[in-house]
Amino acid sequence: MPRTRAARTTVRRRTGLALISGLAAASLLLAACSGSPAAGSKTTSAGAVDPNATLTVGLVLEPTSLDIRHTSGAALEQVLIDNIYEGLVSRTPDDRIVDRLAKSHDISADGLTYTFVLNDGITFHDGAKLTAADVVSSLQTAKDDATVQGHADLADVASIAAKDDKTVVVTLAAPSQNFLFGLTGPGGLIFQKDAKTDLQAAENGTGPFTLQKWNKGSSLAFSRNDAYWGQKAGVKSIVFDYIPDFTAGVNAAQSGSLDVLTAVDPNLAPQLDRSKFTITTGKTTDKGTLAFNNAKAPLNDKRVREALRLAIDHKAIIKARGAGTTLYGPIPQLDPGYQDLSSTAPYDPEKAKQLLKDAGQQNLALTLTIPSFYGTTVPQLLTSDFKKVGVTLTVNSVEFPAWLDTVFTKHDYDLSFVLHVEARDFSNFANPKYYFGYDNPEVQKLYAQSQAELDPKKSADLLSQAAAIVAKDAAADWLYEDRTLTAVRPGVNGFSKDSINSRLDLRGVTVSN
Repeated sequence: MPRTRAARTTVRRRTGLALISGLAAASLLLAACSGSPAAGSKTTSAGAVDPNATLTVGLVLEPTSLDIRHTSGAALEQVLIDNIYEGLVSRTPDDRIVDRLAKSHDISADGLTYTFVLNDGITFHDGAKLTAADVVSSLQTAKDDATVQGHADLADVASIAAKDDKTVVVTLAAPSQNFLFGLTGPGGLIFQKDAKTDLQAAENGTGPFTLQKWNKGSSLAFSRNDAYWGQKAGVKSIVFDYIPDFTAGVNAAQSGSLDVLTAVDPNLAPQLDRSKFTITTGKTTDKGTLAFNNAKAPLNDKRVREALRLAIDHKAIIKARGAGTTLYGPIPQLDPGYQDLSSTAPYDPEKAKQLLKDAGQQNLALTLTIPSFYGTTVPQLLTSDFKKVGVTLTVNSVEFPAWLDTVFTKHDYDLSFVLHVEARDFSNFANPKYYFGYDNPEVQKLYAQSQAELDPKKSADLLSQAAAIVAKDAAADWLYEDRTLTAVRPGVNGFSKDSINSRLDLRGVTVSN
């Protein structure tokens, strides 16, 4: 699926499905090649660090399965990547790529050959030693099996080979600007070769935590991996409490049952006792995306799509939500290729009416399919804005699994809304098979050129050109670029305030008495 976080699930973080695509998301303290965690935001505490503490984190979106190889969505990525499973490389909260299982990597001058040298002493949770053979097997599976998440990220790989037990050489058929970035996602995770683990309900990773218990519909618990190859986790255990209702999340925090509440609703933040919690505001690459089904009439008519964009008062949405900034194109400010595209969708209801008239759609009725955990603020504002230009909007609020099946998989929808949280996910608009149904050869060409370009600045310029076309085509609407609010109680240190990745690396978090 996408990599969206969908709903600020958050963890945050937040949400995302990657779409989660969704949801949730969260953010993370990433580790550097030395194995030490990156610095996160801190809550000062004079007490002593308790190595036996349990950290309880409130999240929004619960996974439907623990099989991160075959299940899409930020709900999995936010809790499993870097905590349970690791890749050769990972990402920091400020979006830098750093070594993880690899202690070093080298890229040839032509951008085609990547050589990774593994850290010493890495073992899987069952005690087996990790070798280059496991890496080759994992990456080859992701490359060859289209059902594996991250398969597309290895599309340019020509060969994967073990030079010795600690060295892996990956050769590309063509240079790829985002290859290393792709390895930080699900497609780059390393699994034990020939393992028989039932990944839907169990795990066998290399990370600083192990799976303790999953109470479906309620919580997910991890235990510290005391045999971890790098710096050990700062807490003995972590409990992720899944609270899909934002008001209930605030109430749980107020009651004292949570140490951290991610994805705090800005309108509910004032209800949190500031003597009990510090509220942090963090950056994200989360894009509140109003998806148009470009492959379905009448939304296959650019005039209709443009009219819908012009009918939306984007600034009013920001004001009503209490957080975020306007975003009028597919690339957020923190990603390569960003530019101000506000000129493509100024608030202009009268022009919207004229475009609908020109398209023969003066009495248009559309359905907005939206995951239920997003609440009613955005749907209500869209319903009101569209009514002013003669469009009747019916809101269909569904559970997230139903959204995945109907919208994301079957493409059976008119309009939809999710928080796309993944960084550098412009490729969605260069893929006609994605649920947007947007098919523009020029965009696809520019995107392909951007990925083959070795110079980062030139690559970003090509992305910028492609993004401008997408915005002018009204392939979707971007209601806002989000900011994440996280409530952290005193004594919790190292929980990152930013959330530009769909994962929460909690290895460096500590709890003081």
